[in-house]
Amino acid sequence: MPQIRIACPHRTVVGESPVYDPRTGALHWVDILGKAILTLRDDALTVTAAPDFPTALGLCRDKGTAIVAFAGGVSLWQIGTDRFTPFARIEDEPDGNRLNEGAVAPDGSFWVGTMQSNFDVSGTMRDMDRNSGAFHRVAPDGSVTRLTDHRFGITNTLVWDEPRGHVIFADTLAQALYRAPWPNNGPLAVTPFAVTQQDGFPDGSCIDAEGHVWNARYAGGCLLRFAPDGSLDRRVPLPATNITACAFGGEGLRTLYVTTATNQLDASALSRPEQGALLALDVGVAGCPSPLFGA
Repeated sequence: MPQIRIACPHRTVVGESPVYDPRTGALHWVDILGKAILTLRDDALTVTAAPDFPTALGLCRDKGTAIVAFAGGVSLWQIGTDRFTPFARIEDEPDGNRLNEGAVAPDGSFWVGTMQSNFDVSGTMRDMDRNSGAFHRVAPDGSVTRLTDHRFGITNTLVWDEPRGHVIFADTLAQALYRAPWPNNGPLAVTPFAVTQQDGFPDGSCIDAEGHVWNARYAGGCLLRFAPDGSLDRRVPLPATNITACAFGGEGLRTLYVTTATNQLDASALSRPEQGALLALDVGVAGCPSPLFGA
């Protein structure tokens, strides 16, 4: 089993969307309910307060800028500052929906999923009663294209397997991962990729240099590695309960960073320092560089 360490002990409520920038050596991620963006560079942590609930981020070609999905829209962030510039809105959503997962595609666009919001304006959790999420593509010029019908519960996992020509994404509530041919900017021809009824629920993912998908398992306390055909290749237990997302970073992209969440944990579970922390481990394979947003 790989050795697991705490790369950053700062506790997030819902840590998500880690992305490593090899140009600066910085790892960025968000705390959704903490309304913050975190940056770790040379073991020094910077926490930037956000004007809305940040749900995902990606890197831009301009290394001083990131694209950020907020609950209410997409903005550009000048990294290291409190300057956020509105960039795009997802207009054709049912009332009560918000943005969730997002990632930069290899063509320089930003894909983002929506869902019925599971928290209110104060950040208090609330029940969901419908599957109304969809996936969208935000182009570098700010135009938005809807890629699917509004039929997903909690949109998650956006990774691209370029050699095999498809994009992989998930519906957390359905405990399923899907794929669709890519390049294809919509509508997507969706087929099953992997369905698991154990080890919690599928959350964020990344892809390694061998084309295997590493999937974080919320409430499952582990990572699952899926082969390119969707078969389960490996299970890696982790010392935290709510595993939310993962990304390769560090020298040679050999370190797998894992975000976690303290949300919905009881006092006993919270006594463990790994809960809500940023974890790191060597899984014996390198990752792929994150695509950059922009034309």
